Amino acid sequence: MKSNSKLNRRQFLSTAAIAGAGTVIAGGATTLASCGEKAADPKKPVRTPIERLKKWRIPTLIDKAIDGKELKIGLVGCGGQGTGDIINAAKAGDGIKVIALGDVFADRLNSAKERLKKDANQEVPEENCFVGFDAYKKVIDLVDVVLLVTPPVFRPVHFEYAVQAGKHVFMEKPICVDAAGAAKIFASAKIADTKKLCVCTGTQRRHERGYVESFKQIADGAIGEITGGAVYWNQSQLWYRTREKGWSDVEWMIRDWVNWTWLSGDHIVEQHVHNIDVFNWFSGLKPVSGYGFGARQRRVTGDQYDMFSVDFEYENGIHLHSMCRQINGCTDKVSEFVQGTQGSWHPHVIKDLAGNEIWKYDGEKAKTEFKQHNPYFLEFVDFFTAIRENKPFNEAEGTALSSLQAAMGRESAYTGKRVTIEEIRQQNANLLPDELKLGNVDMSKYVVPVPGA
Repeated sequence: MKSNSKLNRRQFLSTAAIAGAGTVIAGGATTLASCGEKAADPKKPVRTPIERLKKWRIPTLIDKAIDGKELKIGLVGCGGQGTGDIINAAKAGDGIKVIALGDVFADRLNSAKERLKKDANQEVPEENCFVGFDAYKKVIDLVDVVLLVTPPVFRPVHFEYAVQAGKHVFMEKPICVDAAGAAKIFASAKIADTKKLCVCTGTQRRHERGYVESFKQIADGAIGEITGGAVYWNQSQLWYRTREKGWSDVEWMIRDWVNWTWLSGDHIVEQHVHNIDVFNWFSGLKPVSGYGFGARQRRVTGDQYDMFSVDFEYENGIHLHSMCRQINGCTDKVSEFVQGTQGSWHPHVIKDLAGNEIWKYDGEKAKTEFKQHNPYFLEFVDFFTAIRENKPFNEAEGTALSSLQAAMGRESAYTGKRVTIEEIRQQNANLLPDELKLGNVDMSKYVVPVPGA
């Protein structure tokens, strides 16, 4: 006679399903409460900190860099971004002295020099102003700290020279546009670590109060384990330069650099890297592949696309949807979304799985605690404070990976093929010309890519 205490297979599966449902309802706990124990509050899921995120450094976001030794700084790349950066740097603390400037073009250097005097009351000696493709060496040789803000294709070479010279480095994003550049950045970053140099990159969201506080929440397990997300940089048409009389091919391209792939990496690399980097930062995961598409419809100059849509796969099988566009008359959206097992984050709000708001960055409270909230300024406050406290940090490797990932997405869209991070590394493409001079070149090779061709 069979015992009634035993369950048949169908009864067992039904019971297990009910137990599983109870586990979910209880807020994601992996076991049910045993006899005599109080069940977990279903409205308050248990937070489990994400261990891999403990390695990330939390920046020092005070209003002004601490006092200390005088820092002699210089700028390489005197365009609009570079000029803005050097002015913010000059104001970030006391004892910050701008002593050298360098650019390929004299008119841009002179404009930066004038703005620096007007807006930051800093005057650079004429003998410390250098023009030409080798100007970066002359600036770096004179300073303690260098800001590298040229078109990004030049960044790996400039960074390598600065690290070899033992100088602290701030460099704007992206910090590479191809695999060869990324490899050079990775190698130089290791040397910078051995020399205990501070290396700060222009991913300013890592120095924005709302993002930093959001990261702390996510690292503490506020939304559970990361399961996916979406990132966006959709805006109107960016600036461009029409060719002027007397400009050679190379001069025109450099002055119009945000529209040429070899100089900027295309806008998925040059601009959208910000959003991709936020997801990499918040998740602590590494990309595996990119599968995307893009198109060119309205761009006026250059050889780039107007839009990209890329599905990035990460090491644990989760996916990130990446979307960027530079076209007038469309809906703009510049933000990030991160989904977790227990909730979601969207700047700068955390919601549970039912859509209830459980945390929000209190910007009004922050205004009573701090005077300075501009991340473009705070990144220099953190940078100079770390130098003076002799607490080196190095953001180059993380930003290089985000830049390479964006380049992987670009190559997938250009070719119409799925591209892995290992494939793009092995191909080791190098967009930097072997010879740099302000002359004419074969412009027939600068064509808009056609997927599948």
